[in-house]
Amino acid sequence: MQLSLPEKRYYGIGEVAKAFGVNTSLIRFWEKEFDIIQPKKNAKGNRKFTPEDIKNLELIYHLVKERGFTLDGAKTHLKEHKRKTLDNFEIIRKLEGIKAELLKIKENL
Repeated sequence: MQLSLPEKRYYGIGEVAKAFGVNTSLIRFWEKEFDIIQPKKNAKGNRKFTPEDIKNLELIYHLVKERGFTLDGAKTHLKEHKRKTLDNFEIIRKLEGIKAELLKIKENL
């Protein structure tokens, strides 16, 4: 899954939900369930997600939606293997980006 978010310091919950293709309620639910997601809130209470929050949401999305983990399973996995999982996840995303670029080059030949 490739996210199409512009480079910004903060993202609104609507932008984040649209990028992941989920409802805003799921993002709020994951925020309550996973303590690694800590968006800042302004005076009105609107959530502002940082790029670090987006990376954590990507990791949670990958575990829950793509790999089929339950919420409890994803929590346990993150607690026990957070560093290793994050490193592997970043490598997988980079390789997927390289593959996409190579496929574009192949189509243009």
